Amino acid sequence: MKLEDIKKIGIAGAGTMGSGIAQIFARKGYEVVVTDLKEEILKGSKNLVSIFNSSLIEEGLMEEGEVENIVNNIEYSLDKKVFSDCDLIIEAIIEKMDIKQDFWKEVEEIAKTDAIFATNTSGLSINGISEKIQNKTRFIGMHFWNPPHIIPLVELIRGKETSDHTVNLLLELVKKIDKEPVVVKKDAPGFIGNRLQFAVFREALNIVESGIADIEDVDKAMKYGPGFRYPIIGPLETADLGGLDTFYYISSYLFRDLSDTKEPQEILKELMDKKELGVKSKKGFYDYFNGRDEEVIKRRDKMFFKMLKYMK
Repeated sequence: MKLEDIKKIGIAGAGTMGSGIAQIFARKGYEVVVTDLKEEILKGSKNLVSIFNSSLIEEGLMEEGEVENIVNNIEYSLDKKVFSDCDLIIEAIIEKMDIKQDFWKEVEEIAKTDAIFATNTSGLSINGISEKIQNKTRFIGMHFWNPPHIIPLVELIRGKETSDHTVNLLLELVKKIDKEPVVVKKDAPGFIGNRLQFAVFREALNIVESGIADIEDVDKAMKYGPGFRYPIIGPLETADLGGLDTFYYISSYLFRDLSDTKEPQEILKELMDKKELGVKSKKGFYDYFNGRDEEVIKRRDKMFFKMLKYMK
C-alpha cells in the first residue's frame, strides 16, 4: 500500500480521542467511519466533533465552509463490519489489554489483508495488544495527544514485528494531516511523551510531599521555567545550549536527591481514596466547582491555540 492508496479510515471508539482523530482525518478529505458500542456514545461523538470544529473556527484556524465537508466525511456505526473496506483502522477504545486484544482478533477477520492496524493506547505494550493478531507486520502504535485536534504530536510505536513499510507509510500520513510524528523504536511502557510527563509528575509530587514548595508554586515554576523553554527547545537541546559540562556536574549531585519511588506517592493515594479525581469530580489538587472546570478547559485550549498559531 502507498500513501495515495489510503482513502478510508476506520476508528473504533467514539470518545474524546476517537472523535478528535475522526475530525482530523475528515477535515483532510478522508472518508471516516466511527464505531462504538452504544448509539448515545455515537451521538456524543457527533457533538464533540461539532465542538472541535467551532473552537478551530473561533480561533481562526479553520474556515466555516469546511464544517459541512467534515460532517459529510464521517459515518457512524455500531457494526464493526464497516471496517471491511478501510485502509487504516485506528483503535481508541478502553485501556484494558484483554479488551484490545479481543477487538483486534475480531477485526483482523473482517479487515482487508493489506489494511494497516494502529492502536491509540497511551502506554500499553504494542506487542501485548497485537498478541492475537496473525499478521503483526502491519500493526503499530499511533498515539495522538489530548486534545487531539490541537496538540501536534503523534507517536508512532514499533512492535517487535512491525515492518519498516508500516512505519514509513504512517510517517508520511501523519505529516499529510499536519501533525508532528516521532518514532518510538521499540515497545516501552509510556513511549516517549508519557515517560517524560510522568518523570516530571513524580518529582512534582515529591517536591510537594517533601515540603519544598506548595502545589501552586510547583505548577508556576514549571510553566514559567522549563515549560516556557520546551515548546522551543527540548530537554536535550536545552542541555546543549546550557553546556553539557554544567548539566553533567548538576546531574552528579542532583540525581541522588530526586525521587525514584516505584509506587504512586501518598499524596496521590489520599486523593484517590477521597475520590477527588480532578476536573471529572470537581476537585483534585485544585477546586473546580462553580464552573471553574469549564473555565480551566477553555483557558487551556485558548492558550494551546495561541501556541499552535505561533508554531505554525
